[in-house]
Amino acid sequence: MTDPNPEPTPETPAEPSVGEPLRRVRRPRYSGKNPRRFDQKYKEHQPEKYAEDVARIVASGKTLAGTHRPILVAEILEVLALKPGEVVVDCTLGFGGHARDMLARITPGGRLLGFDVDPFEQPRTVERLRAAGFGEDVFVPVRSNFAGLAAGLGAHGLVGADAILADLGVSSMQIDDPSRGFTFKADGPLDLRLNPTRGRSAAQWLAEVSETELAEALAENADEPAAALLAKEIVRARSGSPFQGTRQFSGFLHEVLRNHRLTRDKEEGDARIRRVFQALRIAVNDEFGALEAMLRQLPLCLNPGGRVAILTFHSGEDRRVKKAFQEGERAGLYDAVSDTVIRPGPEELRSNPRSSSAKLRWAMRAMERPAV
Repeated sequence: MTDPNPEPTPETPAEPSVGEPLRRVRRPRYSGKNPRRFDQKYKEHQPEKYAEDVARIVASGKTLAGTHRPILVAEILEVLALKPGEVVVDCTLGFGGHARDMLARITPGGRLLGFDVDPFEQPRTVERLRAAGFGEDVFVPVRSNFAGLAAGLGAHGLVGADAILADLGVSSMQIDDPSRGFTFKADGPLDLRLNPTRGRSAAQWLAEVSETELAEALAENADEPAAALLAKEIVRARSGSPFQGTRQFSGFLHEVLRNHRLTRDKEEGDARIRRVFQALRIAVNDEFGALEAMLRQLPLCLNPGGRVAILTFHSGEDRRVKKAFQEGERAGLYDAVSDTVIRPGPEELRSNPRSSSAKLRWAMRAMERPAV
């Protein structure tokens, strides 16, 4: 059905007011064949109006700017074995891709709580899911990270859930937006907070952290072999010129890596800098602390026989999940846990390269509480 009052787009004329001559809104100008800056990608920001172009971009194995492609969807749905009427928790709502598929499996009669701390992306995802037909009776957004899992369930009158999913990856719409500071490919504030309204930004954290603590974060969060050297150079440089922007910080790191002959080329340097940004993000958001808090709560937040699936993207995350599941099984809290990880297959890796580091583990809650 054609919209009788379409909104003007960069390639369509704006509707003039009465008495005004017809005006044509020109496409924003940019250098090169295709727009490169995040704010210039008008087709990807309006995917419903450029469906053919969007389909071509996705088919080429790319993720649209400002969107997120859910990973291992079929495998997660098989592990969780959802049924109509069940209570489900999505601990990391993100773009809502996993949630949408889970909601389709638990209706009618089911209920899904979607946890997310991002004050900018969560309302957009709620709007998308509402537009898809999932009303307040079936989908409940919760503004919290998964460390507040038990409290969030209790606040909505729930003792436990039949299935819980936690996708620990950062959403692509956060990575792609330079204003969030998650990437060094475009200049932006060195922020890296999942909730930019709370806590210290990465710039503030770098200005205050000790050299020892910084070295430990780089080693633990990024497996950086030159963690001590990088920490020393960063602390030395910040006294003269505090780090504020992503390009400023990444340029400094490239210089250090080159001067100390730690990289052979720019590609290798980019890979190491990407891991440094990852380390800062994990530290700034206390991601390991939040994960450990959730893992402690998980058995008590699952109904008897309930299933949990956790998607990790970092060796430190996977190690913590594996250990918690094994300890829970030995304690009689879980009847079964995955003995190996589930990884994306060749087709998913081709169509979505960002899935390459994903690992999925699962556990099933014991049917009865073990005797004390």
